[in-house]
Amino acid sequence: MMQTIDLRGIQPSRAEYLRLLPRAAVDVSAATAAAAELVDAVRNAGSSALRDQAERFDGVRPDSIRVRSADIARAAAELPHAVRAALEESIARVQAATRAQLPVATTTQIGPGARIEQRWQPVERAGLYVPGGKAPLASSVVMNAVPAQIAGVASIALASPPQKAFGGAVHPTILGAAGLLGIDEVYAMGGAGAIGALAWGVDDIGLDPVQVITGPGNIFVAAAKRLVRGIVGIDSEAGPTEILIIADASADAHLLAADLISQAEHDEAAGAVLVTDSVELADRVRAQLADHMHATAHAARVATALGGPQSAIAIVDDLACAAAFSNAYGPEHLEIQSADPDAVLELIENAGAIFLGPHSPVSLGDYLAGSNHVLPTGGQARFSSGLGAYSFLRPQQVIRYDRQALASVADHVVALSGAEDLPAHGEAVTARFADEKPPVG
Repeated sequence: MMQTIDLRGIQPSRAEYLRLLPRAAVDVSAATAAAAELVDAVRNAGSSALRDQAERFDGVRPDSIRVRSADIARAAAELPHAVRAALEESIARVQAATRAQLPVATTTQIGPGARIEQRWQPVERAGLYVPGGKAPLASSVVMNAVPAQIAGVASIALASPPQKAFGGAVHPTILGAAGLLGIDEVYAMGGAGAIGALAWGVDDIGLDPVQVITGPGNIFVAAAKRLVRGIVGIDSEAGPTEILIIADASADAHLLAADLISQAEHDEAAGAVLVTDSVELADRVRAQLADHMHATAHAARVATALGGPQSAIAIVDDLACAAAFSNAYGPEHLEIQSADPDAVLELIENAGAIFLGPHSPVSLGDYLAGSNHVLPTGGQARFSSGLGAYSFLRPQQVIRYDRQALASVADHVVALSGAEDLPAHGEAVTARFADEKPPVG
């Protein structure tokens, strides 16, 4: 059962919090050597290495790594009606929320004849990784593809592991979701090798390198993304999922238990944390977990996750202390279930996504809220954000000065270039006024 962390009567420092926080024993650096070997093999041997890795890790050797467009279209057409309707609704909601993220181009007039234009330029090509191991995450197709499309990315390649149950093909639900989104470049490849393939390209299957790679995966995928960062941009090194719930005595223990279980079913290393100022609520949640966790489909996985070092019930003095705990933790998913959730929200600084009140569970965000479920894990929410249109955009400044505007700052440029012992910088300005004394602005 879940461990208890009793923080009543103490006020840990930031450093002390980092030592006290429950975390999964996952070290991406420990997988670096293995991931590097897989990435290098794909870079050097192309599709033959991808097939070898599929046979080794997925138990199947795909006949074709690149999926035919006809197969994508057929998968979309054959989606069960309820699944198709749910995916279409999810797409519409995520599109609506993502459009609100698009920044507006602006122009700043610095002075007469001098202006700076701020524009946002999408990358030309992106690679999306969609896991297919313990769960075929068709919803991740939506969450990765929609922001790229809204940002204006012209070329999108999607990679997902080949499935032994489907003869080495990509899972049909993942393929169908890609078809609904109009993605016709899909590859049956997974793990670290797939990340290497997206980063470096694979000529013999027509895979051109991408500029940005996004999407969650296992520890080897995370390690591979770390290795190729600098060759391409990445969203984050996504690790096991996590949920942190701040709750007071008014919260429904049954709902809290259901939400903890819902995230624990992802993975044995998933983190589930309850932070409360009510010992009675903590006891009720424990009882609800004991009653319900063994009845769920992935009971063994849930039990391992809840009993691991990454899961806990933390008892604190008050909700301000609960917020401090959460800010130190930087949860991927934060639920606030209290009598006044907005008051607690005012105290929150670090979280991937925040779910307020008893009718906004994390599982809503996983599928249909309209928010994105590709979020920073492992405390990365303390310094990074979830996936969005901005993940595929680069801010660029366009400088427009006329002759008079340049002349007005020429003396300043010369002065600063001299102070930095870079006189040619100043000379590049004065060269434009070689036949005249620059007028003073």
